Amino acid sequence: MVLDRHLGFMRFKKPLKKTIDERTIGRILEKALFLIFLILFFGRILWRFVLQRLNLRHLLGHGKVIPPVFQDVIDEATLSKMVDYACDNARLETIEDFTDDLLELAVLFLLLPPLLSRIAGSELHLVWQALIFFGILSVIGGIIGIPFDVYHTFVLEKKYGFSTITWKLWLSDLVKSALISAVLMGILISAFMVFILYLPETWWFWAWIFFTAFEILLLWLYPVVIAPLFNKYEPIKNEELKEKITSLLAKVGLKAKGIFQVDEGRRSRHTNAYFTGIGKTKRIVLFDTLLASHSPDEILAVLAHEIGHWKKRHILKQLIFMIAASFIGFYLLYWLVHWPPLYGAFGLRQTPVYAGLLLVSVYFSCVGFFFSPVGAFISRRRERAADRTAVELVGTPEPMINALKRLAKDNLSNLHPHPWYVWFYYSHPPLTERIEYLKQLNSEKKG
Repeated sequence: MVLDRHLGFMRFKKPLKKTIDERTIGRILEKALFLIFLILFFGRILWRFVLQRLNLRHLLGHGKVIPPVFQDVIDEATLSKMVDYACDNARLETIEDFTDDLLELAVLFLLLPPLLSRIAGSELHLVWQALIFFGILSVIGGIIGIPFDVYHTFVLEKKYGFSTITWKLWLSDLVKSALISAVLMGILISAFMVFILYLPETWWFWAWIFFTAFEILLLWLYPVVIAPLFNKYEPIKNEELKEKITSLLAKVGLKAKGIFQVDEGRRSRHTNAYFTGIGKTKRIVLFDTLLASHSPDEILAVLAHEIGHWKKRHILKQLIFMIAASFIGFYLLYWLVHWPPLYGAFGLRQTPVYAGLLLVSVYFSCVGFFFSPVGAFISRRRERAADRTAVELVGTPEPMINALKRLAKDNLSNLHPHPWYVWFYYSHPPLTERIEYLKQLNSEKKG
């Protein structure tokens, strides 16, 4: 098996005539791969739909009951608004998911054959073919997604008083995001194609090395290069709060290169705080909406939770896992993109390697969906560990409990998610369960 260095097609050193057994085996493999794809694809659609219906029905059935831990901050009118907001989001998500599924099928079975016929049949270099191929698919996906983003931002979010963004700012964000995505995608695809052309036997290893270095570089650059293109970051103005945060960081020996507030209120009234960057670009970022709506003790508790992730090395562990998983993924990719039945399963006559990258990514996406509960379970365990660390740092769970209650109320969170939906999707424990856990920690501390 060799790879054409100019066109990126696979050629196999074998006789022109296949035996009947070879042809039969090839057809069986193609049919098996196609059947596996259908089972995974429509299984994903069905299971996602079932979970969404269960979650929605559970919410409507329990939506009039205020959980005991929230009875001091939430009234019936607010709870009703929470339920309506969660239902509207769920319905929009269902329609968007279904549209994405239809688009994926249309690309695979209607667009892909003629698109490959034109691009792969041209005299363009392999790198340019791949850039045009993925560029066209990205543009189609982006255009399809715009109506949903517009509806979510200017209809749904405004309906519930969250969205503050203007059309001018929204368009500016859209253009900047598209340009940044195009540049990053262009760099990755070009590098992968060069490795495939000039290092045909070991390209997967060098692509993995490049991908890993690229991801780490982005983590380092994001706070100082990419994020400032969208928001204004400035040192936190509340000196008293700044001193308390610095003291909190000193308890665990964590050094940040700055404590910043960001003008997120120009876009939304949602609240948040987070750590970002690595090495010398590591910084703490607080939404201006958070600073305006939460007390200093609550803000410290939220940051103590994030510090808990750093202290427990959750971010480092996640990075190591990503590197290891991508190593296995690239190795599998290397073998699968050079496997003829993969292309035959979708009725493709042209077999450029970039088409194989797309087909394998489709399989990986379907398989990865069914492993979501594993990642969600690990994430929920880490969140509980971070909560416990936050209590240890602050000395009491009360500020964290008050912060979570306020976050739930301000963001109209779903207080009644279905247990199966939580098991499959939730990266954080449900808010009610989380607050009860904090209260339990308080009881243990007193005991």
